[in-house]
Amino acid sequence: MSKLDTVLRRRAEEARMRQEGRLPPGQSLTLDFPVLHVGRTPVFNEATWDLRVFGLVDQEMRWDWQQFMQIPTVKLTVDIHCVTRWSKFDTLWEGILFRDFVQLFGIKPEVKHVIAHCEQGYTTNVPLDVMMDDDVLLAYKFDGQFLEPDHGYPLRTLVPKRYFWKSAKWLRALEFSATDKPGYWENAGYHNEGDPFKEERFSRRGFFF
Repeated sequence: MSKLDTVLRRRAEEARMRQEGRLPPGQSLTLDFPVLHVGRTPVFNEATWDLRVFGLVDQEMRWDWQQFMQIPTVKLTVDIHCVTRWSKFDTLWEGILFRDFVQLFGIKPEVKHVIAHCEQGYTTNVPLDVMMDDDVLLAYKFDGQFLEPDHGYPLRTLVPKRYFWKSAKWLRALEFSATDKPGYWENAGYHNEGDPFKEERFSRRGFFF
């Protein structure tokens, strides 16, 4: 496919998504999968990797990689939207449905927020009711393959109804909290909620793309 053909295809797809109401305000369609993150890409070590849950849970638990791989998965096709103004449509993911995952350990009635803790100290916060939606995953496959390291291998959250920084790469723990705990980008001035269709990009003046 020539460069011109690619441009025309992208424009046609973008127009279709806009007409269908799937393109949030201020966004443009991409046919690529841009890489954006803070810091270096971690190296996965199966011998030392684990995932834990803590906070207001009925039972704190921890899984190594082989144990985690035994949990049943689902496949979902969703649209994703980055705060840097790209959107990618009909993306195929595989992972553990979050609302099924919490059934493994139980959570207290007072939980209102889920805090993702990741490699290198990165965190981000999402309300529990958003995380319990039917399209939220603990994802480890994209388009039928294990995630690329730059896209969060071995594990990330997938929260399609929020800007993509809320889908945390290189996940290592989930904290269940009654109080909100803004994370790395939220404390740097990004919006606490991050709903793309409300264009909730930033919480302070001075942030522009």
